[in-house]
Amino acid sequence: MTSDRKSACLARLYGATALACVFIYVLPAALLSAQELPDIGESVPEGSQMLLEADTLVYDNDANTVTAVGGVQIDYGGNRLVAQRVTYDRKTSRLIASGNVEIVDSSGTKIFSDEIDITDDFGDGFVNALRVETVDKTYFAAESAERKGGVLTTFNNGVYTACEPCEEKPDQAPIWRIKARKIIWDGRAKTVRFENSRFEFFGFPLAFLPSFEIADPTVKRKSGFLFPGINYKSELGVGVSIPYYLALSPTYDLTLTGTGYTKQGFLGEAEWRQRFNNGEYTLKIAGIHQNDPEAFNDTGENVDSGREDDPNKFRGMVGTTGRFDINPRWVFGWEALVQTDKNFSRTYEIDGYSDSTHQSEIYLVGLHDRNYFDLRGVYFQVQEDRFNSDPDSISEKQPWVLPSFDYSYTPDAPLAGGELNIDVNARTILRDELDRVIPSALTPDPKSDVIRGIDGNSTRITAEAEWKRSFVTDGGLVVTPLLHFQSDATYASYSNASLDAINDMAGDPDIGVAADIRSAYYRAMATAGLELRWPVLFSTTSATHVLEPMAQVFARPDAAYEETLGLPNEDAQSFVFDASTLFERDKFSGYDRIEGGSRANIGLRYSGAFGNGWATNALFGQSYQLGGDNPFAAADLVNVGAYSGLDTDTSDYVGLVGFTTPVGLSASTSARFDEQSFEVRRAEVKVGYAGTPISVTAKYAFIQAQPLYGFSDDRREVTLAASGRFHENWRAFGSGTYDFESGVLVRDLIGFAYDDECFTYMMTLSTKRDPNRIESEREPDERSIGFNISFRTLGDFGSSTSTLADTFGEE
Repeated sequence: MTSDRKSACLARLYGATALACVFIYVLPAALLSAQELPDIGESVPEGSQMLLEADTLVYDNDANTVTAVGGVQIDYGGNRLVAQRVTYDRKTSRLIASGNVEIVDSSGTKIFSDEIDITDDFGDGFVNALRVETVDKTYFAAESAERKGGVLTTFNNGVYTACEPCEEKPDQAPIWRIKARKIIWDGRAKTVRFENSRFEFFGFPLAFLPSFEIADPTVKRKSGFLFPGINYKSELGVGVSIPYYLALSPTYDLTLTGTGYTKQGFLGEAEWRQRFNNGEYTLKIAGIHQNDPEAFNDTGENVDSGREDDPNKFRGMVGTTGRFDINPRWVFGWEALVQTDKNFSRTYEIDGYSDSTHQSEIYLVGLHDRNYFDLRGVYFQVQEDRFNSDPDSISEKQPWVLPSFDYSYTPDAPLAGGELNIDVNARTILRDELDRVIPSALTPDPKSDVIRGIDGNSTRITAEAEWKRSFVTDGGLVVTPLLHFQSDATYASYSNASLDAINDMAGDPDIGVAADIRSAYYRAMATAGLELRWPVLFSTTSATHVLEPMAQVFARPDAAYEETLGLPNEDAQSFVFDASTLFERDKFSGYDRIEGGSRANIGLRYSGAFGNGWATNALFGQSYQLGGDNPFAAADLVNVGAYSGLDTDTSDYVGLVGFTTPVGLSASTSARFDEQSFEVRRAEVKVGYAGTPISVTAKYAFIQAQPLYGFSDDRREVTLAASGRFHENWRAFGSGTYDFESGVLVRDLIGFAYDDECFTYMMTLSTKRDPNRIESEREPDERSIGFNISFRTLGDFGSSTSTLADTFGEE
């Protein structure tokens, strides 16, 4: 044989072997991992050199073959083929590799076979005893595989699973697998078809599927049925959902879902998604013509429930979301929900819209360096358990916020050696229904008359600037002077109902203030502050301790309108005075209320770290009104300062202490104590242990009675939760919340779960009870059952994972 002919034969041998590498890699790995395949051209870089190693290279001129024998290894473009024998037949243009054939592609996927027989044009071929292990730990095996016409590949007696084989018993059946007599991959139609297949669980067949088809794994998106779902609710019955996905183009798609409920009938859903280079948007529509609307009647009475024209029969929603990047600094987006009643989306658990309080909004956000801009319009939708319109409904009293604006700017360059920060906030509130709470049997205190939101419009614009700088003395004392200035203007338009409510509240002798109702309010506040911190370090050979006495003084005039009622309070209605807020300059939670008068905050902080892995921290302190009117004792439409612990000139004591250990044990407690009697006003204790095989947490909360807030009795509650793993893959868990005042186990949950690398299962049983009714009037207990089965690479079946994630059982 001439040198040129030898070179040509070797070249064809190399080329055919390279094609075989690609061929074997593409077929099984793609079919079962269901991932996008890399382009063949990309898997072999341009200009790649092929390296052939073998004990013997045999040229048979009579048979017209070239054979590599003994320890054959071919490396080409990051792909490697290993076999005992590789033969190229020039007459038939076929390449045969045999004897413990192993191929490892450039991504790490491994293919094993007894024999490979393929034409050098990659059009037809045959593989015996095929076994594949992909990078993402999916596994495929077949007695043989045959390729025809370059587009149609048939796998005979194939098996697929995503479970790793047992190291101790490799022949043992995996947890689950799919067996099929034939698996047909059509490269032209981009489909994979399973014929005469069955699903096996722990080696036992559970379902026989005569024929089903999935998308070609090389295609990211293809129309077809998705994994079904199942759920249960007492009002709805058992529901089975079947989604169908329509891949209409590379940039937009549609998902149609039909759910049949045994009690309420058919629920239809449609979700449209479209993507662009700079963002995406979605549109979802859902509706049902209920068979039994009476199941949602608040009173339980059969009030017009059977009429064909019952307005409660049809329920539905329309929701949309969107987000677009205008440029690297600016983002525009929205989220909106419109539904026929207050809680349709929550009742039917419409994905993305089932939260208890949904926030519909449109926004424009900008962020660059140390500048932040946020402009949005917001509407809050409380999905409460009230089916029809009700004047006392919480959702009826929710406002429109058009707009809400925040801007923050921190210059890069220091000012007088310190940091300057400028903030602007503005909001406009529009409300159609007066949000007023009046004294009731539960809250007989006349001061419980509060106005949480006026019926009308109000607009506030606030601008503030803060400068501070820290100095460290030779003795380690950290001195931080602070200057702050804030001004705002509020414009309000009250309805007659709001005017009457404010005048009634101001006329109450227990409140003792006048009503000052006007269309415009202007305020300004200047604050000069000084903070002193002296961290002292104590060290030993096995531990370090840091004690840090800390004091703050803020001098400022009284805030305007503190002794009158009328100024709206929308965003500063609730706050908790505890150790975490002790050193706040302004302890109100929003801009509508501001602190006035001079105040001092004093406390002691401690942190310790020990050589054995233990760590502790603690804080204890108190706040003092040094001069001027105490803003937390002043009149307010929502009694925001009542029971806060700051409504006296000398505040309650606040403290916290906690520790962590290297063995998983941790604990913390925080409390507020009466400044005279040291009686506990509020407390929270947490204890936890996270270890193997048991994890336990306990939480106790105590809040003293707050009649002005509608809580005439003390509140004491304890929650216990535990999870134990009694096997490598099995665990049991449970939790319960007990209300000491009512003597009711408010919530309890038990469940168990199995999880490993390819399969998870979870089942929960939970009960909710009403603690606010006497036994004879108590509403029926609400019981629910949830379960979820997940097969890796196949999908989930059962209750939604978002529902189960709310339980303690989700790890």
